[in-house]
Amino acid sequence: MIDLKPLVVACVLAASTVALAPAAAQEKTGVITPKVLVVTMFEVPGDTPGEAQRWIENEKLTTRIAIPGLSKAFPDLLCNEEGLCLVTTSMGYANAASSISALVHSDRLDLSHSYILIAGIAGVDPADGTLGSAHWARYAIDGGLQWYIDPRQIPKEWSTGRLGIFSPTPKDKPKPDYGTEVFHLNEKLTQRAYDLSKDVKLEDGDKAKEYRAHYPNAPANQPPAISICDTISADTWWHGSLTSKAMNDWAKLLTDGAANYCTTQQEDNATLTALSRGADMGRIDMSRVALLRTASNFDQEYPGQTPDQSLHAQSGGFIPSVENAYLVGSRLTHAIVSDWASWKDGVPAN
Repeated sequence: MIDLKPLVVACVLAASTVALAPAAAQEKTGVITPKVLVVTMFEVPGDTPGEAQRWIENEKLTTRIAIPGLSKAFPDLLCNEEGLCLVTTSMGYANAASSISALVHSDRLDLSHSYILIAGIAGVDPADGTLGSAHWARYAIDGGLQWYIDPRQIPKEWSTGRLGIFSPTPKDKPKPDYGTEVFHLNEKLTQRAYDLSKDVKLEDGDKAKEYRAHYPNAPANQPPAISICDTISADTWWHGSLTSKAMNDWAKLLTDGAANYCTTQQEDNATLTALSRGADMGRIDMSRVALLRTASNFDQEYPGQTPDQSLHAQSGGFIPSVENAYLVGSRLTHAIVSDWASWKDGVPAN
C-alpha cells in the first residue's frame, strides 16, 4: 500500500509558486506554474457537457498550451490567468497514465507546488450513494490487479472468482508486488475538501429521481449528497451486485479494513501512478492531490432488475454527475486560488 501523505514534501523543486502568468509572460519564461491542476478524463462533442466543459466555461480557461504527449483528442493544457489549469486525459488506464506522464515530464510546466484535483464521474454502490452524489476519496484501490477464474469453475467454498495474484483463496491478502495496488491520499486535504463542499446544493433531475426510487434503501433512493468514501479503478467496466460485493471485499482486504468502497472508475490508480513517478523526481507533491468522483450510474441492479438491464439503463444520472463534479470540486479550487497565501505552504487548518 502506498501512503501518499508523507511523500516528497522534502524533495519538491525550489521553483516559484506564483500564480499563472499572463500569456505573454508565459511565452517569455516558458514555464507555467499553476496553483491548481484539474484532471478530467473526457469531453462530449456538441452541447452535452462532459467532465471538462463546465470547468472550461465557468473558469474561463481560454489560454491553450500545447503539451507534446497529451491525448490526440485533447492535446492542450487549458489555463486561466488566476492560476487554474485543466487537462483532459482521455479515458482508461493507458490514456490516463500517458497524458499525466506527458505533463509531469514537460519542461513547459512546474507542478512541484501545484494542487491537483482529479474530478470525474463514476459508478456508485447504492449502499453509499445515489445518482448525482459526490464522493471525496481517501483510498484508490486497483480492482484489476487480480487473478480471475470464471465463477462457474471456482471451488464451491469460494464466493468469487477474483483473488489476489499468488494468493491461495479470495480471502487471502496478496503481497503488494506491483506497488500501485493502493494509494492513500492525504486525509487532511480530503477532509478540508469535504468541509469546503459539504453544503453545496447538488443538481438533480426528474429522470434520476424516478430511477432511484426503484432502490428500496437509503442513500440510493434519496436525493444526492456529498461524502467521504473510497474508489476502485479498473479498465474493465464491471457491473452487478455480486461483483460489487466482491469489490467491497477486495477494498477492505487490501487496506486491512480501512477503505469503504463506494465508486468505480477507469483511471485513478493509473493517474496516481504517473503522479507518484513525478513525485519521485521532485516534480509533484503527492500530499497536494485530491480525488473526487460523482455518480452517473449505479454499479448494480435494483430488485427485480437483471444486471444487464441495469448496465444498459438510462438512469438520468449523467448530467447531474458532470454538473456536480464541477460544483463540488470548484469549492476546493476556488479556496486555493483565491487564498493562495494560506495554501502555498500546505493545507491550512481552517
